[in-house]
Amino acid sequence: MNNLTSNEILGIQQSGLTLFSGQNESTAQAADSSKEDGKLKDSLQQAIEDVGLKDGMTISFHHAFRAGDKVINYVMDIIASLGIKNLTIASSSLTTEHSPLLTHIKNGVVSKIYTSGLRGELGDAISNGFMEEPIHIHSHGGRVHLIQSGEINIDVAFIGVPCTDEFGNANGVNGKSRCGSLGYAQVDAQYADKVVLLTEALVNYPNTPASISQDQVDAIVQVENVGDPAKIGGGETRLTKNPRELLIAKKTVDVIVNSGYFKDGFSLQTGSGGASLAVTRFLESEMRKQNVSAEFGLGGITATMVELHEKGLIKNLLDVQCFDGGAVDSLARNKQHVEISANEYANPSSKGAVVDRLDVVILSALEIDKSFNVNVITGSDGVIRGASGGHCDAAAGAKLAIVVAPLVRGRIPTVVDQVLNIVTPGESVDVLVTDHGIAVNPNRPDVKKALDYAGVKTFAIEELVERARMLTGTPKPIEFTDRIVGYVRYRDGSVIDVIKQVK
Repeated sequence: MNNLTSNEILGIQQSGLTLFSGQNESTAQAADSSKEDGKLKDSLQQAIEDVGLKDGMTISFHHAFRAGDKVINYVMDIIASLGIKNLTIASSSLTTEHSPLLTHIKNGVVSKIYTSGLRGELGDAISNGFMEEPIHIHSHGGRVHLIQSGEINIDVAFIGVPCTDEFGNANGVNGKSRCGSLGYAQVDAQYADKVVLLTEALVNYPNTPASISQDQVDAIVQVENVGDPAKIGGGETRLTKNPRELLIAKKTVDVIVNSGYFKDGFSLQTGSGGASLAVTRFLESEMRKQNVSAEFGLGGITATMVELHEKGLIKNLLDVQCFDGGAVDSLARNKQHVEISANEYANPSSKGAVVDRLDVVILSALEIDKSFNVNVITGSDGVIRGASGGHCDAAAGAKLAIVVAPLVRGRIPTVVDQVLNIVTPGESVDVLVTDHGIAVNPNRPDVKKALDYAGVKTFAIEELVERARMLTGTPKPIEFTDRIVGYVRYRDGSVIDVIKQVK
């Protein structure tokens, strides 16, 4: 101030700008109060009250712990005890562990849900009309798009982390219950109006690396347990010993190797499911034989992909979510194993989604039909029991999208005339690999020609549909009511299909 002339001061005032005059007494008192208050709260209830959660707001959660998550049920019980109602839950995904949400739906605490997937009692109840408001099923990339577009406006994000410092620098690679990449939570931390961290461990400042940074966090609550890391890699991310799934994996490797995309510097995502994960293991011998290495592996990273990385066969791992403990360990120690956000991974409206640089992706299916449309959300009984995940994102972005599935499951055909619900449109799917044969989308004559040239036998998909029908007979059609219980959202936010209530 003392360096300014009177004319300079007059000019500044006339321009409408405010002169800085130093910290007055009230400002200093506020600063001192802020320092004393801090972000660390004595209880989750205090944190919820301090961030101003009210009726009708939207709250979000991430699913890095998958079936081992402990945060959602705990948070929802506290919210219910405070009498807060009519909330929208915008979780990156929900699992079998979240069946207690049924009580909160029944009592009016939760009225709307956005999620990538549902399973167990929760999926069964919603399929049978338990909620008044239809749920919204989105892809991982599509979720980010909906947040950025404003349809999902997160008022409070509750983020479970293994460790953080008292200022809010948090990660998933240190602490007792390590979950690895916080790629989905990073988007919530960036866009939510308020962010509450639940953590098991408070560590010295600064906690690095910081997946969630201090300038995004409003409140921190220390809790006994945020998740069980042993349950991250169960179920749909298992390593298979099933001979049928191993056969599918070997056929899939034949497709990859002879497709024209298997060359030095190619990129790969293997997805979840026994057969698709086994592909990673079977690729190793072919990569060594042909002196081929991959530039990067993408997606939910597994220990099998880490093995290829550490053997020098995959140069970089781009990780939005760790699928097992081996991947968590690798993220902590390997410099070229890099955490990425869901926005970087698959958002179609981002400035650069990694799925758009994919050469090959291996994806699972509950059903696939004559038009190569894929259903990964509803089972053969019409009940919601799966997840959209990054399925349609990766299929749309990859140069070669391969769907792997058994021809039949428990005498129920997987390859059908028409899927119950479309999650990934057939235009994005290039090849189907089953235990009874391989089918190439007619839209990809180049791939068909390459496989024919290599002597890889293929069938028209109609032949596989007929083969499945011969093995199982024609199943009785599922009966549905006219009531919509869910909207299936494509990655651009559009409604690609609706889920009807099971009759």
